[in-house]
Amino acid sequence: MSRYLPFASVLLLTAVLLLAGHLGSPRFWWPLVLLVPLAGVGIWNLAQPTHSIMRLYPLSAHVRWFFEWLRPYMREYLLDSDHEGRPFTHSQRRLVYQRSKDIEGVKSFGADVDMYEPGFEWINHSLHAVDDSPRDHRVLVGGADCQRPYEASVLNISAMSFGSLSGRAIEALNLGAKLGNFYHDTGEGGISRHHHSHGGDLVWEIGTGYFGCRTRDGRFDAAAFADRAAHDQVRMIEIKLSQGAKPGKGGMLPGSKVSREIAEARGVDMGRDVLSPARHSAFSTPLEMMEWIAELRRLSGGKPVGFKLCIGHRWEFLGLVKAMLQTGTTPDFIVVDGAEGGTGAAPAELSNHVGTPLREALIFTQNALVGTGLRDRVRVAAAGKIFDGHTMAASLSLGADWCNSGRAFMFALGCVQTKKCQTDRCPTGVATQDRLRQSGLVVSDKGPRVANFHRNTVAALSQYVAAAGLRSPSELRPHHLRIRVGETEVHSADRVYEFLEPGALIDAPEDTPYDRWWAMADASSFLPRS
Repeated sequence: MSRYLPFASVLLLTAVLLLAGHLGSPRFWWPLVLLVPLAGVGIWNLAQPTHSIMRLYPLSAHVRWFFEWLRPYMREYLLDSDHEGRPFTHSQRRLVYQRSKDIEGVKSFGADVDMYEPGFEWINHSLHAVDDSPRDHRVLVGGADCQRPYEASVLNISAMSFGSLSGRAIEALNLGAKLGNFYHDTGEGGISRHHHSHGGDLVWEIGTGYFGCRTRDGRFDAAAFADRAAHDQVRMIEIKLSQGAKPGKGGMLPGSKVSREIAEARGVDMGRDVLSPARHSAFSTPLEMMEWIAELRRLSGGKPVGFKLCIGHRWEFLGLVKAMLQTGTTPDFIVVDGAEGGTGAAPAELSNHVGTPLREALIFTQNALVGTGLRDRVRVAAAGKIFDGHTMAASLSLGADWCNSGRAFMFALGCVQTKKCQTDRCPTGVATQDRLRQSGLVVSDKGPRVANFHRNTVAALSQYVAAAGLRSPSELRPHHLRIRVGETEVHSADRVYEFLEPGALIDAPEDTPYDRWWAMADASSFLPRS
């Protein structure tokens, strides 16, 4: 019965003090201010049917709930080491904070990572290193069918929608993109007035809800698309097929969250539920998708058109590649979103166990395009836990032309990784629609920090590749990336992973690891051939 002892003690002490006060000793009344509420809580817990722990421990159970609430803060600020924490460690976040504030991100007293732990990576330096002065590395995007190509920075802002992020966060990101001359992906939530506030380059993402270019019944509206795509600020069009955080899942935005601003940006009715289906209605086969890409390019006046996806079934992507070969139409770019990505909320199973991680997805995409002779016609971007020069260089060495980052730019805005994005109680005003919470995010302060992070990270990449004797990140190849696969065993990435020779999937698919998936791929259907 010891579990009832705190509650019994409170009841007994309350009764004694009430009696003492009744007998004429007023000085005994003041402790009752604390004891009476505690007694009431205990009585309520005994009567409630929901929580068994609180019924059995009427008062002391609350000590558990208190420490459950306190636990993440205790770990974050007192217990976690520099290299603990998920999805980003304390040292990773600190690096972003330093660079966004223009604080020199140098280290003293040597490396603080275990270089002998399997998975550790590095590049070898050259005795003939080149000038490491910062350069504005750009990538030309736009194939032969594109009349208005775009020179993208080697680092840009990943897709994050207005609605998921606050209006002030969107404004600060766009201000940073303008100051730093890189692009800002709108996410699938449409182009809001916040995206237009500072004139930064935009990549307009078109998702399954066709926000900003939809008919009343939620289908694609070509006229509305052409009108918005003509805006000078829109530099490229990105079709969202899936995303790393929750691949294969659509979404429902409850009407209670559809404010006037969100309704205006998405082209929907204020206060009504909005559905984002799990798949597109504008096309149903790979061939139809290539036709739609060509149509979007025409409607946009010849701007680059590409798509973003988290790699899923291999035969589906290879079906898209076969459709490219059959029609002669290719996207101008493909953004490969790793399953470790994600800036908002998602079901735990989808977030942790569905979709292909960035590295394997990037290598597969590279092999699919190289193996069919299409790589020179399609640019490839990598998105998924990109936050510094090394994570960029690793992705570039494995086949990417440029990188996108979402959460690192959120850190530059002040995000502290409380993981409350879905609660509308973001403590920094980044991922909330609460106007009071948003007021803490000052656009004129955070926009330059976004630009600082971009500039300093690209400068770090320049130093990184210069140390290897390279003049441009575009010269990085798999053999530059060294990976420790065991305590005493190290290989270059081209030995750890298999890379196809040009045309291998056309000439001899049976000699590649993709033979089975290539046979299953069908340009006329996303379903596998039997």
